[in-house]
Amino acid sequence: MRKLLVFATCLLTFNLLAFAQEHRGGEQRGGARPEVGGGHIPAHGPERGAPMQENRAAPQAHENFREAPGHPNAPHVDARTDHWVGHAAPNDARFHVDHPWEHGRFTGGFGPGHTWHLAGGGPSRFWFNGWYWSVAPWEVTYVGDWNWAGDPIVIYDDPDHPGWYLAYNARLGVYVHVEYLG
Repeated sequence: MRKLLVFATCLLTFNLLAFAQEHRGGEQRGGARPEVGGGHIPAHGPERGAPMQENRAAPQAHENFREAPGHPNAPHVDARTDHWVGHAAPNDARFHVDHPWEHGRFTGGFGPGHTWHLAGGGPSRFWFNGWYWSVAPWEVTYVGDWNWAGDPIVIYDDPDHPGWYLAYNARLGVYVHVEYLG
């Protein structure tokens, strides 16, 4: 009986060590950090963008965001540089809101140090910690692989679009514009 107990303890210890080695700090096997997602949380939100030129059309809803091999074709943050790929220019008409912050302003905390876990819902209405949100309708295609019952989300203020916030999915490294519903 004693040998069985020692064997089971050793087996459990080795399994725990292997699990910890494989899942530490969002790193992949071999210690390399993923270029997108993998638990990385950007140190800051996007920089304020330069206004679009008059003759330049607004970005299309399905433009190509894959600027490097292995990166998603969705708005995302490059984990090596914290560059917000795909953040639209300030005067993009899709983001105009007649009554910004109609449901109040989010005061739960922004950026690193404020990671929330999705607790249910879907793109049109999701929640965490008693706060409710909605994904911009033209960006719903970018959240198809979100886990609405647990993904880690970090909220950032959108410096260019009054009334909008950015919900960053730390597991996937992608973000979308969201409206705070209260």
